[in-house]
Amino acid sequence: MSGPPHARDLLSLVGNTPLLRIERIGWQYPHVEIYAKCEWANPGGSVKDRPALNIIRQAEQSGLMSRNKILLDSTSGNTGIAYAMICAARGYRLKLAMPANVSIERKRILHAYGAEVIYTDPMEGSDGAIREVRRLAAEHPDLYFYANQYDNPANWQAHYYGTAVEICRQTAGRITHFVAGLGTSGTFVGTARRLKELNPDIRCISFQPDSPFHGLEGLKHMPSAIKPGIYDPTLADENLWITTEEAYVMTRRLAREEGLLVGISSGAAMAASLEVARRIERGVIVTIFCDSGDKYLSERFWDEN
Repeated sequence: MSGPPHARDLLSLVGNTPLLRIERIGWQYPHVEIYAKCEWANPGGSVKDRPALNIIRQAEQSGLMSRNKILLDSTSGNTGIAYAMICAARGYRLKLAMPANVSIERKRILHAYGAEVIYTDPMEGSDGAIREVRRLAAEHPDLYFYANQYDNPANWQAHYYGTAVEICRQTAGRITHFVAGLGTSGTFVGTARRLKELNPDIRCISFQPDSPFHGLEGLKHMPSAIKPGIYDPTLADENLWITTEEAYVMTRRLAREEGLLVGISSGAAMAASLEVARRIERGVIVTIFCDSGDKYLSERFWDEN
């Protein structure tokens, strides 16, 4: 007996996330509309569900991923959680390397999904985790499928064919500015590349932490980091530098003024979007709120006024 006609497979829920207008923050720019893609609406809770699913699907289609392989990759948290959800649903084994200083909530979520995690030196950040999985992949090539999210074109292609198209549809083509942070760079690269093809007049602005030592989980300070192979800096019309403190302040403001409990990178995205709004007379800005704030509630910045 078949299920009800509206029943859906878990992974079919990835993508097509809501676009939400920011109503109160930015009121001083009355002719500028600011919208955020609510990526926490993905079943794994973040924007990383998109590339993780595309990476696994392409690996399945090419024969690189099978039941006798262990999926291996480095992560700062959200991609690992996405892999863990998908691997649990697909029946795959998973091994991850991630910095030991990621939030306790992320560690517990990965444990709940049954992922095997290697914790690397927090002082080396995401680059330390990358070096560890490269070592493991080189030592045991037959044991692992090394997903390699930083260099895998399936990462940015998920946004090229998904996120960008959704944004154009949801704004009825009115978008004038796109703002997104740089981590693997897949979200910015894929979305900006497609948006530029759809309308060359759309300005695409990237942002990143202003220092090698920062508190913005998931984001990279590109000048000091191992640059992702998929990163294409020529796609950005401009790059903004965001401090950890201004991201923390904006994350708290989004919760208290907009009712949006979002992650730290979303606070950084809002800060960058406000900087863009300050410079223009009118426009439609779209940014990415990568995840919700529930994975960061143990962070001390919430206690500040």
